[in-house]
Amino acid sequence: MPAQTPSVGRIVHYQLTEHDATDINRRRQDFHQSRSADERTGFVGHVGNHAAAGDVYPAVIVRVWSESTTTCNLQVLLDGTDTYWATSRAEGSEAGTWAWPERA
Repeated sequence: MPAQTPSVGRIVHYQLTEHDATDINRRRQDFHQSRSADERTGFVGHVGNHAAAGDVYPAVIVRVWSESTTTCNLQVLLDGTDTYWATSRAEGSEAGTWAWPERA
């Protein structure tokens, strides 16, 4: 099977780093502490399950920076109402990288 080429709109798997998870959880905590949800202001905030380093989520490629290093910007689809913008991420198998989903 030929190697896949990253392009805008393709779905990949992204593995969170410790920094990513901390950032996501902080945003979600900030929303709850603002009491916007309790006051029903209509403000849409960051709500979802706890994120941890090593968690893998689907992500949509929104920009390809370098095909030679497969560096892309991603919108990571989290387990909640929000997304995470992962910028300039390379293809790989460790935290902070993305990978093609395995075919069944």
